[in-house]
Amino acid sequence: MGATRVLLAGATGAVGQPLTRALVGAGYDVLALARSEGSAAAVRAIGATPVRADALDRDGLLKAVEGLAADAVIHQLTAMKAPSRKLTADNPTNVLRSTGSANLLEAAGELGARRFLTQSLVLGYGYRDHGERFITEEDPFGVYGGTVADHVVTGLVEAEERLFSADHVAGTALRYGLFYGPGTWFDPTPGSRPMPVPLSGGGVMSWIHVEDAVAGTLAALEHGRAGEAYNIVDDRPARFGEVAAAARQGRPGLRLPGWALRTAVPYLGDLMLDTTLRVSNAKAARELAWTPHHRDHRAGMAAPAGSRFSA
Repeated sequence: MGATRVLLAGATGAVGQPLTRALVGAGYDVLALARSEGSAAAVRAIGATPVRADALDRDGLLKAVEGLAADAVIHQLTAMKAPSRKLTADNPTNVLRSTGSANLLEAAGELGARRFLTQSLVLGYGYRDHGERFITEEDPFGVYGGTVADHVVTGLVEAEERLFSADHVAGTALRYGLFYGPGTWFDPTPGSRPMPVPLSGGGVMSWIHVEDAVAGTLAALEHGRAGEAYNIVDDRPARFGEVAAAARQGRPGLRLPGWALRTAVPYLGDLMLDTTLRVSNAKAARELAWTPHHRDHRAGMAAPAGSRFSA
């Protein structure tokens, strides 16, 4: 084990909660950033030690970690609970990827941490039709298309550039596929809100179950190389409509004509209608000794919730 104590930012999110359980289960001492007492109680209940601070408050964060030590920092903070009607350059997730990353990198220095993992996404390869070829980490990252989706690409590029330019940590970027599973846009839990998808089924995308994202993160923490990015995706890309239907498991879904989806939420038009993105996980398999437990969304949606990293 290369690290024994980890500061985790985003411990209460869809990836963060099972990641906290997995880290604790693997023997790590987890310090979990918590903005509120409610968040502190939640992370304490799953075995982590809360650190009361906001990643966007530089001074408060540095004061909160003063006198503490950690071997690694993992940045899993996002604010993408639902797609925004209007996506702007200063959307909350972008701020977490820019200002939040900068502050957490500074906190890593205060903690004496030598490793830093950050959440990125395969969408940085560009919102366009990439055809049948599988994209690898050697392909250009930070590809712009002149649409509102460029704001997402900018946030991803900024987070990775900040990480790889920091000389006090060995940085690793995890380029996840689109998440599905409990707590995500495509949640199979009964009572979850359906995500609208194109009536046509939309484009083909690479996906990752949240539990496989957790396993890939653990593998990167233990085996990831400094200055490297890894695609954390499953083996079988699928259309948005297929994943949405599997998530609903026979319950009514929400399918809209493409023009209506684009009018309602322009970003979803860029993502679901204009993008075809098949991504390879070969590098992660080779260097991290990681492969997805759920080879595709069909297997992942059928698995019991929390089956791998439950308390």
